[in-house]
Amino acid sequence: QELVLAAVPEMEGERVVLLSCGTDGIDGASPAAGAMADGRSLQRARELRLDPLDYLRRNDSHTFFKKMGDALFTGPTGTNVMDVVIALRY
Repeated sequence: QELVLAAVPEMEGERVVLLSCGTDGIDGASPAAGAMADGRSLQRARELRLDPLDYLRRNDSHTFFKKMGDALFTGPTGTNVMDVVIALRY
């Protein structure tokens, strides 16, 4: 989730989607598997009065994405193969 949050300001206005998640269904200490964002995420965050850099400084990416509705929840999968990162430009 930290990777995706760090990319939010950089992706502003771009036609790109970034997803990062753990195959075990849990990302670090959060209950989410990961998060996703796109080139519109920064504008949506502003509309919700969320400052992505503030959440990044506090290492609180999970709260940011939960408030945005962009945290990915799968529950524990029982499989811990790797982290998956997908970036798509459209």
